[in-house]
Amino acid sequence: MPSRSPRSPRSGLARIAAGCLLSTALLLGGCGGGSATERVPDGTPVILISVDTLRSDRLPAYGYTGVETPALDAFRKQAILFEHAYTPVPITLPSHTSMLTGELPATHGVRDNAGYRLDGASQPSLPATLREHGYKTGAAVSAFVLRGSTGLDYGFDMYEDRIGQTSWAQLGSAQRRGDETLRRSLDWLRSVHEKPFFFFLHLYEPHRPHEPPEPYKSRYVSGYDGEVAFADSIIGDLFDELRKLGVYDKAVILFVSDHGEGLGDHGFEEHGPLLYREQIQVPLMLKLPNSDHGGETVTEAADLVDILPTVFGLLGLETPENLPGRSLLSLEGSEQRKLVAETLFPRIHFGWSELASVIEYPYHYIYGPDPELYDLSSDPRETTNLLPDKDRVAARLRSAIRDYDLTFKPPGEEDPEVRKQLAALGYLSGGAAEREGPLPDPKTKLGVLRLLGNAFADFKANRFDKAVTEYRDLLKEEPGLAEAWEYLGHSLLRLGRPQEALDAYQHQMAIAGGPQVSVSAAEALFRMGRFAEAEQHAKVALDTYPLNAGDLLARIALQRKDLDQAEHYVEIAVANRGKMPGPLLTEAELRLDQGRYDDVLQLTQTVEDEVEEGVSRDLVKGLYFLRGRALAEQNHPREAIAAFSREIELFPDTLPAYSHLALLYAIQGDSARSGATLQHMVQVNDTPAAYAEAVRAIRLLGDPATAARLLHQARGRWPKDRELAELGS
Repeated sequence: MPSRSPRSPRSGLARIAAGCLLSTALLLGGCGGGSATERVPDGTPVILISVDTLRSDRLPAYGYTGVETPALDAFRKQAILFEHAYTPVPITLPSHTSMLTGELPATHGVRDNAGYRLDGASQPSLPATLREHGYKTGAAVSAFVLRGSTGLDYGFDMYEDRIGQTSWAQLGSAQRRGDETLRRSLDWLRSVHEKPFFFFLHLYEPHRPHEPPEPYKSRYVSGYDGEVAFADSIIGDLFDELRKLGVYDKAVILFVSDHGEGLGDHGFEEHGPLLYREQIQVPLMLKLPNSDHGGETVTEAADLVDILPTVFGLLGLETPENLPGRSLLSLEGSEQRKLVAETLFPRIHFGWSELASVIEYPYHYIYGPDPELYDLSSDPRETTNLLPDKDRVAARLRSAIRDYDLTFKPPGEEDPEVRKQLAALGYLSGGAAEREGPLPDPKTKLGVLRLLGNAFADFKANRFDKAVTEYRDLLKEEPGLAEAWEYLGHSLLRLGRPQEALDAYQHQMAIAGGPQVSVSAAEALFRMGRFAEAEQHAKVALDTYPLNAGDLLARIALQRKDLDQAEHYVEIAVANRGKMPGPLLTEAELRLDQGRYDDVLQLTQTVEDEVEEGVSRDLVKGLYFLRGRALAEQNHPREAIAAFSREIELFPDTLPAYSHLALLYAIQGDSARSGATLQHMVQVNDTPAAYAEAVRAIRLLGDPATAARLLHQARGRWPKDRELAELGS
């Protein structure tokens, strides 16, 4: 840690606190508890910068030498550094909610990244209160998990949360680079810089996946460090812009993180299910106007819930009673207080025990099935459990947890598209079966977390065979894990094995049944041609998820050639689609059946144009296939071939694209390319469905003998496959 400021303990902040006893001019509702001890001019700009997943001990300002952060190093000289600052929850959405409301998760009610929503109207918040007092309020966030629809946008005039992509290769991401987030907020900043304003900037670096751009990728062996350096450069760009606008010197600027990261400490790489120091300690620096008290260090423990009372105090606003935080400017020289943290993540997602902890520096007590006690001053890596020798300390800290509400309120069900976006970031979104007897301590289940991480990494990388094996191994140990059953089903569906996928979804339904699972099961049934059952499952979800269920019901109607019914459900899906392209592609399929080929081309062009708005790559599957069919019907074979080829390039498992392409080649007299296309299809897609598609295409090409040989070969490999059996002889 850096050495303490050379100022004496009773100078600087401590002197100001003492001055409260002498001068009523400095009193802003008192000097104790959550009261502030210093005023800034009315209308002072306030800027909150949050760098996601940043450990304090990975910054030079906190003694780390493995990365260069020139912007933050300069900022540290102008700011007060809080040496021991902590988050009340090591999860992104609830942590930021605590920053903006000043409340602990048990009070604001947001306990995880999914299934909970902030009711901003029911409690004070930084943006809402500052707006009431004449401030312009703006935010720009870099990850889908902080989207405004979580309720986090309450009180903001501008909330920039459009997580867009710039190329096909980036589709499926649910985050954006921090420099893009800053760029999108600059016009707003420039428009308000002469007025009182509050600006919240969120950077997702260095959250996983660690993929820093150059030159940081080449400069650092650690991707984490590379992204820290990149985040520092973005912060430097923001500071440069604030200086150009004449705002920097007069502003109150808070720099913080929402939580830390495991990075292998205690056997875990990420964050969420544990409460060790590396996950709950965060960097925290506060710059006052004219850099007052710049370079000072406060060793007393601070908390993210202190941000709101600090800002309110500085601006002379009344701080709500009963908030757990206090002004950061009142901490130096005060008695160490008890700071509570929680994680319900293991309970929500795995059915394991929730954890809570309390820090009364230097002691850190972790409450769970197997309690732990550490001395953070002598053992910051928390390697030696002192509980057997410090019963009285543990009992004192345990009493603070007894007063904290750890009541488990299950999350609500998220929309499937929200779940997909969160999954793209690696966040879990499913639940677990309730267990009988004592719940296991999360630290005894780290092997399960590693297995889950590996399986999901393979799923995201389209290594579905490997993912299936890993999910099945995982479920042998944790059969009640709904998330694993769900992604086992998704993997099997991608492999063209809908019956096995349906079995997985049925296991998921038994654990955490609901409309979302019903939609997944309906999709599997649809792929199997069991349209009546698929329709029943989809209708269960229609009121809850009109987008997904309506789109599937339209596709079922198209399979039955019931164009009136398809029109009805397409209208429902399109009306609820937002920017999701699926319903437009289903509508394009309907227009194709109606012979409205120009409409098909227009709809597919609309979808292609919207790709830049950030839809997931999987959601535009079929776009070029439909375009190719319309072009072929309009007698544009060259353009149709290009469209089918593009579909195959992007989505190698779109089987009809191969057969249509093969037929086009055959019509043009290129039998060699026609046969090679079908051969490529079964090589890339070694599934019964691919062989069935090839058999049908070869029959259309007038080669029944070759079709019969291929069918015989396929039935030998998959003797129980229904689709192959229905092809006849």
